[in-house]
This record gives sequence, structure tokens and C-alpha cells, in this order.
Amino acid sequence: MPTSLTLKNIPDTVYQRLKASAGLNRRSLNSEAIVCLEAALLPPPTVTAGERLARARELRADLTSKKFRARDIDAFKRAGRS
Repeated sequence: MPTSLTLKNIPDTVYQRLKASAGLNRRSLNSEAIVCLEAALLPPPTVTAGERLARARELRADLTSKKFRARDIDAFKRAGRS
């Protein structure tokens, strides 16, 4: 069951960095704080070399099946900047 946590006396610089990171990742401050705590405190997931290679092959196969035109790439870039 999730538990609530209240943080007090957070340094302004830490708060500003958390807020900026949350904005960049399109998350709330709460969600960003949880992600940061998980990254700092939990062991990274164990991924075998074979699993990583299989995933890379899936991604490559997916990309090679698509044809991107220059105008499509430009549209993707513009969409990401809005």
C-alpha cells in the first residue's frame, strides 16, 4: 500500500532542479520525486545481455520497416518544440 511522505526544508536549488526535471519529463513534482528516489535507492533491474540484444534487434527491425522522409523528420522536430 502506498504511503505518503511530506518533505520539509527542501533547499531552493534542489526544489528548482526537481521542478525543472518534472517539467522536462512531463511529470508532477510528486511523480518526479518518486522517480528520483527509486533511481537512487532501488537496485537497477537486471537485464541479461541476451535480453538487451533481443530488444535492440526488435527496435532495429521496427525502424527498418519504416521510411522516413525529410519532411516527416522536420514535422517531428517541430512537433517536439511546441
